[in-house]
Amino acid sequence: MQRAGSVVSRLGSRLQALPSAPCRSLSCAQVGRRLLGCVAILEGGGGERAGVWGLGGTEPGRPQDVLHRTPLYDFHLAHGGKMVAFAGWSLPVQYRDTHVNSHLHTRQHCSLFDVSHMLQTKIFGCDRVKLMESLVVGDIAELKPNQGTLSLFTNEAGGILDDLIVTSASEGHLYVVSNAGCREKDLTLMQDKVRELQNKGSDVALEVMDNALLALQGPTAAQVLQAGVADDLRKLPFMTSAVMEVFGVSGCRVTRCGYTGEDGVEISVPAAEAVRLAAALLKNPEVKLAGLAARDSLRLEAGLCLYGNDIDEHTTPVEGSLSWTLGKRRRAAMDFPGASVIVPQLKSKAQRRRVGLTCDGAPVRAQSPILSPEGTVIGAVTSGCPSPCLKKNVAMGYVPYEYSRPGTPLLVEVRRKQQPAVVSKMPFVPTNYYILK
Repeated sequence: MQRAGSVVSRLGSRLQALPSAPCRSLSCAQVGRRLLGCVAILEGGGGERAGVWGLGGTEPGRPQDVLHRTPLYDFHLAHGGKMVAFAGWSLPVQYRDTHVNSHLHTRQHCSLFDVSHMLQTKIFGCDRVKLMESLVVGDIAELKPNQGTLSLFTNEAGGILDDLIVTSASEGHLYVVSNAGCREKDLTLMQDKVRELQNKGSDVALEVMDNALLALQGPTAAQVLQAGVADDLRKLPFMTSAVMEVFGVSGCRVTRCGYTGEDGVEISVPAAEAVRLAAALLKNPEVKLAGLAARDSLRLEAGLCLYGNDIDEHTTPVEGSLSWTLGKRRRAAMDFPGASVIVPQLKSKAQRRRVGLTCDGAPVRAQSPILSPEGTVIGAVTSGCPSPCLKKNVAMGYVPYEYSRPGTPLLVEVRRKQQPAVVSKMPFVPTNYYILK
C-alpha cells in the first residue's frame, strides 16, 4: 500500500533489524542535493510510477483540474505545502522544510501526514469475515476485537491486486484501509463480492467512509497524542485500534500503525473536524507537517512496499517476500484466490524474490537494471533513493532466487554506468513499532 500503507508499516516484529552500523559514505549535504534532484523529477509528470519514488505527475488521461482534494487542502497551502498530483489527488510533496529535514524530524521526533486519499470502508453483517476471506490471503477470523492485520487482495493467477489493512472493530464491523491508486479496482472487487454473497442469502453490506485520515509518526507520537486522549495509549500496541475522543474531536478511530517504520498512529477523523484536529496536533513543537517525499523515503528505509512499484498484479506474495501475510489456516485450506499458484511456491521457492540493495555512487532509480557480477541483466530496481539516515543509496528490486541471499554482490546500472551493489537485509533502518512484551 502506499501505506500502508499500505502497508505498512505493519510488518512488526517480523521485520529484521539492520545487522551492522550505518554507513557514512555520503554527507548530509550530498544526500540533500540528491533528494532535491529527486523532488524535481517528481514534478515532471508521468503518473504514479514517475520519478525515483513513483510520485508526482498527473495520471494518464486525468486532467490536472479534476484532481480530488482532501479536507486539508487549504490547510496545506496555508502551511506552505507544495502540491503535486498523486493517485488522482492533490497532495503535498513537502512543506517549507527540506525533504531531508522532514525525514529526519520524523525519525527523531514526530511528523503529521495527510493520508486522507486512502480508501476507508466498513464491512457489516454476520458474513463479513466470509466476504473478506474470499478476497484476501490473511486469517481474518482469528483477529481479536480491535486487532488488525496487513493482508493482500489476490487474483486467481496469484498476483497481488492491492495491499490493505483489515481491522476487526469491536463495534461489529471490519474496518478496511486500502490504496487510493487502487480505489476503483478495490471497490469493484468488494462490491461485486457483496452482491454475489447477498444473492446467495448471506448477511453482508459495505459502506464507503468519507472520513479524513491523519498519520502521526515518530518516536514522540504517542507522547504527543496522549495529551489529547483519555485512553491509556500504553495499552494500545502495534496493529490495534480504538474509537476515542482526540483533542476534543469525538468519534475518531486511532490505530497504532503507520508507513514509516516508527511508532505512531493513524487517526480516522470525521472530515469536518480534520483541520481542527491537525491544528491541535501542530500546537505541540514536537510535531511538524510532512509530505509525500518524506513518506516515501521513510517507507523505503523501513523496507515497505509501494503498490504499483514493488508489488503488483504480476507479483505473488512469495515473490514479494510477503509470505508471512498468508494465514496458517488459509495455507492449509488453500481457500483464497490464487492459492493453487501461491502455496506451492512456499515449498518449491519462487523463481524470483524482492530484495533490498545498498550501493554507493549515483542514486538508483526505479527501472534501473540489476546485473550479476559478470554483467548479465538479472532483474530491475522497483524503488530507490538516497537514505537520509544511512547516508548511502538504498533500493528494492527483484532478482532470481539464487541471487537473493543477503551479502550477495551485484551490479546496478545507473545512467548507462555499472556500479557495485550488495543484497541487504530489510529494513535498512531498524523499525520501532510499539510491541507489548
